[in-house]
Amino acid sequence: MTAESDYIARARALAPAIAASAEQAEAQRRLPPTVSDALHEAGLFRMLLPRSLGGAELGPSTFVQVMEEIAKADASTAWVIGQTAGCSMIAAYLPADAAARIFGPPRAVLAWGAGPQGRAVAVKDGYRLSGSWSFASGLHEATWLGAHAPIVNADGAPRVRPDGTGAVRTLLFPIGEATVTDTWHVMGLRATASDTYAVHDLFVPHAHTAARDEAAERREAGPLYCFPSGSLYASGFAFVSLGIARALLDALIDLAASKTPRGGKRPLREGGVTQSMLAQADARLHAARAYVLSTLDDVLAEAGRTGGLTLAQRVRIRQAASHASHEGRDVGTLAYHAAGAHAIFTGGPWERRMRDLHSVSQQIQGRDDHFENVGQFLLGLEPDPTFL
Repeated sequence: MTAESDYIARARALAPAIAASAEQAEAQRRLPPTVSDALHEAGLFRMLLPRSLGGAELGPSTFVQVMEEIAKADASTAWVIGQTAGCSMIAAYLPADAAARIFGPPRAVLAWGAGPQGRAVAVKDGYRLSGSWSFASGLHEATWLGAHAPIVNADGAPRVRPDGTGAVRTLLFPIGEATVTDTWHVMGLRATASDTYAVHDLFVPHAHTAARDEAAERREAGPLYCFPSGSLYASGFAFVSLGIARALLDALIDLAASKTPRGGKRPLREGGVTQSMLAQADARLHAARAYVLSTLDDVLAEAGRTGGLTLAQRVRIRQAASHASHEGRDVGTLAYHAAGAHAIFTGGPWERRMRDLHSVSQQIQGRDDHFENVGQFLLGLEPDPTFL
C-alpha cells in the first residue's frame, strides 16, 4: 500500500465512528471532540500541507477520494476537512519561519471565510486589518484564521496590481485575535459551524500574509502547489456531493431488498423501474467520478513537467468538478424519491443527507453559471478567471 492510498484507508477506517457521531454533530452544530481528535490522529487536517512542514502533500485525486469516503459517513465532517486542508495550501506561499510558526504545532488548523471583505491598510512592516468574514467552515477547529482583504495605501487609495486590478492579500492571525459570532443556523451542513468572525484595526505582519495562488510568491516546488486552491475546493466539494449520493444509493439498495411498495406484490428490487433507475444512477456516479479523477491526474502530471497550470487546464478541472457536483445532487435526489415515504422520516439514512446534499449544491462551487464560464472558454471568449 502506497503512502497516498493509506490516507483513503484511514478515511474508511474512521467512517463508522464519524457516522455514529453525525446526529450529535448536527445537534451541536460542530464536530464532537472525539471526531476532531480522530481526524487529527489520522492526519486529515494536513493532507494538503507541504511535507516540509510535516504535511502529507497528497496528490489532488487522492485528496478528493478521502473527501468522498468521509462524506459517505457525514458531509459536514468532509466539508470541514476539505475547507481547512485547502486553507493550509497557503503555507506554500509564506516565508519558511512564518509557515513553521503557524503550521508547526501538530494540531494547527487554519480556517477562513469568504472574501475579499474589509480592508487592510499598509503600514510599516505590515497591515492594519479591519472587517468581517462569514462562511468560515472549520472555524471552531482552527488555531489561526485568515482574511482575504483588499490592500489600501496609507493615504486611503486602493493598491493596484500591474494589470490594473485591485491588490488582495490573505492575512493570517491567531483565532484569539478575532471576535466570533454565532450565525450558522442553516438547513444542511450544520456541523460545519461556518460562523462569522471580525477584527478591528488588527496589526498583521507582512510575513503572515500572502497573495494566494500568485506564482511569484510560491516557495514550494511540488506540483500540488501549481494548482490554484480554487481547483482543489471545486474538486473536493464535488466529491462531497458524490459521496452523499453514493450513500443514498447504497441506502436505496438496502431498502429495496425488504420494502414492498404499498399496493405492490413484489419487493422494490424486483421492479423493472427500480432496476433500470439504479443501474443508470450507478453509471452516472462512476462516470462523474472517473472524469474528475482522470482530469486531476492528467493535470498533475503536466504541472510536474511545466511548473504551472494553463487556463485550459483550470477550465477542465472546473468543468469536471461542476459536472460531478450536479450529478451527485441529481442522483442523490433520484435515490431519495425512489425510496418513497420511507425517506421522509428523521433519524434514518435519508433526511439529513438530503439536506446536506442540497446545501452543498447551493454553495459557490455548485453554481450553475460555472458551466457558462466553461462555455465561454470553449467558444473562444474570455472566461472569468475568478471562478476557475
